[in-house]
Amino acid sequence: MKIAVIGTGYVGLVTGTCFAEVGIEVICIDIDKNKIDNLKKGILPIYEPGLEEMVVRNHRDGRLNFSTDLSGSIKDCDVAFIAVGTPPGEDGSADLKYVIAVADAIGKNMEEYLVVVTKSTVPVGTANKVKNSVQNALDERNLKIEFDVASNPEFLKEGAAVDDFLKPDRIIIGLETDRAAEIMKRLYKPFLLNGHPIIFMDIPSAEMTKYAANAMLATKISFMNDIANLCEIMGADVSYVRQGIGSDPRIGHKFIYPGIGYGGSCFPKDVKALAKTAHEQGYKMQILEAVESVNDFQKSVLFNKIKKHFGSLEGKHFAMWGLAFKPKTDDMREAPSLVIIEKLLSEGATVTAYDPVAMHEAEKVLGNSITFAKTQYDTLDNADALLIVTEWPEFRSPKFEEIGLRLKNKVIFDGRNIYEPTEMKELGFAYACIGRKDT
Repeated sequence: MKIAVIGTGYVGLVTGTCFAEVGIEVICIDIDKNKIDNLKKGILPIYEPGLEEMVVRNHRDGRLNFSTDLSGSIKDCDVAFIAVGTPPGEDGSADLKYVIAVADAIGKNMEEYLVVVTKSTVPVGTANKVKNSVQNALDERNLKIEFDVASNPEFLKEGAAVDDFLKPDRIIIGLETDRAAEIMKRLYKPFLLNGHPIIFMDIPSAEMTKYAANAMLATKISFMNDIANLCEIMGADVSYVRQGIGSDPRIGHKFIYPGIGYGGSCFPKDVKALAKTAHEQGYKMQILEAVESVNDFQKSVLFNKIKKHFGSLEGKHFAMWGLAFKPKTDDMREAPSLVIIEKLLSEGATVTAYDPVAMHEAEKVLGNSITFAKTQYDTLDNADALLIVTEWPEFRSPKFEEIGLRLKNKVIFDGRNIYEPTEMKELGFAYACIGRKDT
């Protein structure tokens, strides 16, 4: 089989590379010539564990190629995946202009039957818009070429995307014809050998499944953050509460870790888009609106603790460990660190930060408004306190003696609850975390 993947961002690059990994011929297409030239050299636009080596190897072996030429690239392809961005509009709705533009380009250049698949996260009803755009372009060419549309949402966790694609929990495909089903089944056959389920359904249900999944996970996070905040008020310890409810198999342990809010490219955007879709239909998603409200508040919780401890922050200097919205990624989109930094700077404070992989991306957003350190310990000099913002593994067992010696004050604000309050008290640190008793 031969497939085209249009868009070489996070979803498109992982999708194309993983299909190539199982022997499928893949052409990844993007209008950004610089990005394509870099990919041919093995220079990736994103950080994702294990991806770079796979890109280089599959490109070298001829299974994975890159191009800016859509017209020439989709010839002889069985499937064309649309994997371009759907950024949120000012009203929270998903902006489909890039998706529709690709659909139009496919219709203007396809020469034989093709399955056109939306891989981008798109609202319910998008496949119909894609179908109409392809058909209109064919009509303008006075051509009658059969094609099918399908929805194949991704369920990739940043930091574990390669594993998620190669060993999927499930594969969701929405489609309309048996012909398209057979092609998609053949395409995904290498991923079904270990019993991973492929679930076929109608297209609107597939489109909704993606949004519903992310909305549910975001809800679990915001719920636990709300519980954590109440635990602090009531004198309870959220770590015990989490263990207690997580032991219930109906709830489980995943996504019930309290912190300083979710970020990234999916949850914030998808929660807003689903609520907006409901609003357009005259329905109010009351739970999701509360989920978003809790998350917005939670991103300020650590700052509020800092403000309460120090009072005036004018002239104060802070060390920050972690910038990305989560470990194992360089994604800075909607990262809680950005909210905290903005609030600290507005109060007259300064910040020196370190992140194992996200500093280059952070610099694009923050410029020279903060200082970036070469190591996590280099952030500490002359700092009034240390802030833990991203739970990178290398932050879990640090040299506490060195932290204490290099900080001006032995104060740690932990937004990810990676240390034990009793241990920190024994080490002489003033320690504030989320949903547990501060020391």
